[in-house]
Amino acid sequence: MKKIFLSVLFLSFWCSNAQQNLVQYVKPIIGTEKMGHTYPGATVPFGAVQLSPETDTISYEQNGKYNGEVYKYCAGYRYEDKTIVGFSHTHLSGTGHSDLGDFLIMPTQGKLQLNPGTASNPKSGYRSAFSHANETAEAGYYKVKLDDENILAEMTATTRVGMHQYTFQKSDESHIILDLMAGIYNYNDKNVWTYVRVVNDTLVTGYRQTNGWARTKTVYFAMTFSKPFTQYGQKNYETKQTYRGFWGKFNQTKNFPEIAGKQIRMYFDFKTDEAEKIKIKFAISPVSQENALQNMREEIKDWDFDKVKNQAQAIWNKELNKIKITAPDDIKVNFYTAMYHTFINPTVYTDVNSEYKGLDQGTHKADGFTNYSTFSLWDTYRALHPFFNIIQPSRNNDMVKSMLAHYDQSSLHMLPIWSHYANDNWCMPGYHSVSVIADAIIKGVYNGDQNEALKACVATAKHRDYEGIGYYMDLGYIPAEKSGISVSNTLEYAYDDWCIAQLAKKLNQTEIYNEFIKRSENWRNNFDPKTGFMKPKLADGTFKKEFDALSTNGQGFIEGNSWNYSFFAPHNPEALINLMGGKKLFASRLDTLFTMHLPDSFFAETEDITREGIIGGYVHGNEPAHHVAYFYNWTDQPWKTQAQVRKILNMQYKPAPDGLGGNDDCGQMSAWYIFSSLGFYPVAPGSDQYSLGSPLVNKAELTLENGKTFTVEAIKQSPKNVYVQKVLLDGKPVTDLFINHSAITNGSKVTFYMGPKPKMK
Repeated sequence: MKKIFLSVLFLSFWCSNAQQNLVQYVKPIIGTEKMGHTYPGATVPFGAVQLSPETDTISYEQNGKYNGEVYKYCAGYRYEDKTIVGFSHTHLSGTGHSDLGDFLIMPTQGKLQLNPGTASNPKSGYRSAFSHANETAEAGYYKVKLDDENILAEMTATTRVGMHQYTFQKSDESHIILDLMAGIYNYNDKNVWTYVRVVNDTLVTGYRQTNGWARTKTVYFAMTFSKPFTQYGQKNYETKQTYRGFWGKFNQTKNFPEIAGKQIRMYFDFKTDEAEKIKIKFAISPVSQENALQNMREEIKDWDFDKVKNQAQAIWNKELNKIKITAPDDIKVNFYTAMYHTFINPTVYTDVNSEYKGLDQGTHKADGFTNYSTFSLWDTYRALHPFFNIIQPSRNNDMVKSMLAHYDQSSLHMLPIWSHYANDNWCMPGYHSVSVIADAIIKGVYNGDQNEALKACVATAKHRDYEGIGYYMDLGYIPAEKSGISVSNTLEYAYDDWCIAQLAKKLNQTEIYNEFIKRSENWRNNFDPKTGFMKPKLADGTFKKEFDALSTNGQGFIEGNSWNYSFFAPHNPEALINLMGGKKLFASRLDTLFTMHLPDSFFAETEDITREGIIGGYVHGNEPAHHVAYFYNWTDQPWKTQAQVRKILNMQYKPAPDGLGGNDDCGQMSAWYIFSSLGFYPVAPGSDQYSLGSPLVNKAELTLENGKTFTVEAIKQSPKNVYVQKVLLDGKPVTDLFINHSAITNGSKVTFYMGPKPKMK
């Protein structure tokens, strides 16, 4: 799920002397000419509310088929668009599929219009033209001038509450639209039911249930205005409703306090003076209207917009100060933007009273932890969660507990695959929650019942009727006839099984270790020694004859081709090297990957990658090969890891609207940047070992939760000095190409000595 981009909008704000003002280096992502897979909105770290503009709300389907244009609007905001439809409260950051966009609000003036209009004629509806010249995107704050009616829109947020501030012109016809139909990846039947209760002339509560990527998603809300509205109303756009009961006794279109239906838009009318500000507090909850109201009252107690904004930005600054780097400003912009990205997801999915909706759709109480949602695990197990184990261990501990709570509530007795608003949307292959759990336990982060965690991992890995696991267990691979992504699944299951084996080994569960270490070698079954590629295998044990190593369609892979996936054995590179003919031939094969030229036909097959997201045939914009540049460390040519890592850092991450070579995928792309900029990377999470690369920073100080400071320093760092001459750990030479997790948590110092030429063995 790939291709996303950084905005060119700067920010700054006052901060205390105790912290550096690192937020000034953040440029929140926005869009690109082809996709807009994240947003420039207002949120706090890991916030449930992610308040952002929508530049269009096109349908997921067109003439009964998938509408390819909707892919550009995975986050609702697209940088190239010229109009804004409104501002909604829930979003996904950098995903290649989408949902959410709940509770869209839009201020207007003049004649009331309840339809959104069109991009070509924004004045035909409530949308408005806007210009990037009058737009400001900051961490925790967003501002834009709505040109059509000269309204200034500002927004900020707490964890569970979005705060709006709209500056109106003088008018007797000022309106605030609440569109309860709008959403991302929307279609006619997505809205299951909506309920709204107008409590008084400043307070409205309700909920919305949808059937989308999250099959059964209910979000409750409480909305309050800083000024009483003069009147209100609604229109139900539902075209077919077989049974309407006896509600026709009332005129429900105007000033009626209890509203229900599937396709509803509401309006609230005001009389405004020149430059008058109307503010809104909008809280959400996974549990109830009452909880939403409690969230609002506890998180924002007054109407001081600037106070909430400053608090949000102070929180961001505190989080960013956990890593302080010395580097040129352009590198600081990339680095702290990447940190900003990594702290957007997963999202808090717990109310202030610790209640949340579970996978069983019941109300649960998080006892001693914060429950999280939005786990894009196929992406984030690789680097994001390992990064959290260093810089956010308490949060990652809670995230593991959230995954295990998900397992406990699952009717299928499975850990999450892609956890999303009390649902599993089952997106992408593998069962990578076991990687996150094993990595957290092995690195000493998880403080719960480790044996119960292992049981959950084993149960998930033995769920025979889930995506070919039964075939995988019986045959050691998934037959191509049984799955269109048979090779991807086999390879990724094998890695996950290795993680289970490492966890079992730590817990002295020998029988489980033996079973899963054997399963972890199943990746070999898709390796064709005649061609040197991973290939789909048929049920009769023969390899599929029709095969194209460059193609991404019909070859048994997802979001990748065989050239990239053939290197997917991160847990056993030594064996992979041997199968491919030894270190010299393996290094040569890596060279080919990074230098080949892909034909234009390759890009015709994909909607999620452009040529800018690729180096040779290495697809950095998709995750399956994120570890591959580090594989030279297992050959006799480790300097090529150093060269390729620096090339990727410089080519795939830029502070511009098209600044990322792929979707950020809930922080994975950015976590890769942070690790690699610091000079090391977790090639195989589930191990306590990091592979060394070529640091981009001059110096970095990581302030850890245990009170210690881990330091990285690169002597003679420069754009030309990309090659490591020697490495010292606390003054002692590092004789191999790895450091252990304990070196970080003990507060050690790693010193790289850099030079312009490779250091040969």
